[in-house]
Amino acid sequence: MTYGSAEVTSMARRSLLAEVIRAQEQRRRAQERTQREWGIAQRRAEQEMQRAERDATRQAAADGRERERLLHEDGTASAERLSREVEQRMAALNGLLVAALGSQQGLSFAAMRQRPRAATFSPRPDLLPSPPPQWEQFAPLSPAPTGLSARFGGKTRYEQQIALAQHNYAQAMANYQRAEGDRQARLAQARANFENAANAERAEVARHNAEVDALETGFQAGETEVVEDCFSLLLARSGYPADFPDDRRVAYRPEPRELWVEVELPDRTVVPEERGFRYVKTRKQIDTLPRPEREVKQTYASVVAQTALRTLYECFSVDARGLVDTVVFNGHLSTRDPATGSPIHPCLVSVSANRETFDGFELAHLDPVACLKHLNALVSSHPYDLESVEPVVDFDKAKFKFTDEFDAAAELDGRYDLLKMDPYKFEQLIRQLFEKIGMKSWVTQPSRDDGIDGVAINEDPILGGVCVIQAKRYKRVVEADAVRALWGAMEDKQATTGILVTTSWFGSTGRQFAANHRERLRLIEGAELKHLLAEHLQLDVRIGLDRPPPRRR
Repeated sequence: MTYGSAEVTSMARRSLLAEVIRAQEQRRRAQERTQREWGIAQRRAEQEMQRAERDATRQAAADGRERERLLHEDGTASAERLSREVEQRMAALNGLLVAALGSQQGLSFAAMRQRPRAATFSPRPDLLPSPPPQWEQFAPLSPAPTGLSARFGGKTRYEQQIALAQHNYAQAMANYQRAEGDRQARLAQARANFENAANAERAEVARHNAEVDALETGFQAGETEVVEDCFSLLLARSGYPADFPDDRRVAYRPEPRELWVEVELPDRTVVPEERGFRYVKTRKQIDTLPRPEREVKQTYASVVAQTALRTLYECFSVDARGLVDTVVFNGHLSTRDPATGSPIHPCLVSVSANRETFDGFELAHLDPVACLKHLNALVSSHPYDLESVEPVVDFDKAKFKFTDEFDAAAELDGRYDLLKMDPYKFEQLIRQLFEKIGMKSWVTQPSRDDGIDGVAINEDPILGGVCVIQAKRYKRVVEADAVRALWGAMEDKQATTGILVTTSWFGSTGRQFAANHRERLRLIEGAELKHLLAEHLQLDVRIGLDRPPPRRR
């Protein structure tokens, strides 16, 4: 078939157009394929991202749950630990008395004595002897040459080796002897130091034991200060909880064989107000479980009662039947008045017990509060609220050493001259005077009375207190130093007031000193003393002074 030029042109055009269309289609398909692949990749990336987010979320949730679990375990453990501490504290408070039973060893002078250490001298390693050098360490190793070897120079060389070895050996031996001499000198010095230290220790032990022997002798003899020191030592080592006060005072009265003990009680904060602790998961915190107020107050009352009985037990545990028959206990609390903020020192318990009665108690099985009631103790009805009681014995009196009283006024007849009166009877007369005036008074022992002849107690709840008295049976002026000395004794004994009584008169300096302290210090001269004796004891006495007292300007 023959095609014309027009047809050829048309066919070529259609072929070209088809080729263009195929190329466009291929490009379109390629683009679609690329887009499809990109879409697949993007979807895969999104899926991976979503999967990673889901994994992270799940891991975060798992980590959160783990943290929550750990936090809950820690909180619960802390709450349980705090609760155990509270339980242990309550157990210690409720067992104050029982804890002392059987553990108290009493007052053992044998245990106070010491023994020197039975040590033997043991030199340091550098002071131990070392072996001297031996010739074998320096001698030539090869034997002496013989035969041809000796003829061809061997003998000469060997002799040289021997000479060198002998020289080295002699040098080593000299060094050893010098070192040995130095070692022996240091050894002798170390031995001397050891002996000196041992002798010093033995001397110190002997001195200590001599003091213990003197203490035991004084205790067995009933010396007041020694007995007080021994019982103070005994009570000081009582194992109360660490936050309990350790202030105690001890006084001993040998004639009635009484021991007076004043103990500082713990305040009410020793009883925990928490019953326990609980961890609350929802709030992630530890809550306090409060202890009922009634239980807190009952526990504190028990602490006060147990402290009193424990002190009595510790005192009676001492084998001192010829020294102590009765123990008087006062328990005070140093605190502040919640109404005024002022310091106060209320007595919360006061009890007196004799050894025979106390030995009959089974302390491990009794109720401390009921036991004090059985002993007719004075116990605060509300110790938690600082309600005070009047002590069986005012411990302030225990700072003074007292003598037996007698009626000095009965021995005076008519116009008796006070200057001719026995000094001891004169002091007793002054005691009777102040008792008649309205005070309770005691006369101190003539020896070691700290410059005080008497102690008067004014029981007025507002203006009362301890009053120290000194009586001077003088013919001439009482110097100002006596007035100042009484003031010092007042400060030492923490007395409220002081009175200086004399049969003579005071100088202007002494009167001025008393005037400067008129609220606490009182001077009574001879004329006023005669008036007071006549008014209160109906005694008409005279004071035979060498000359009349000077007139005051």
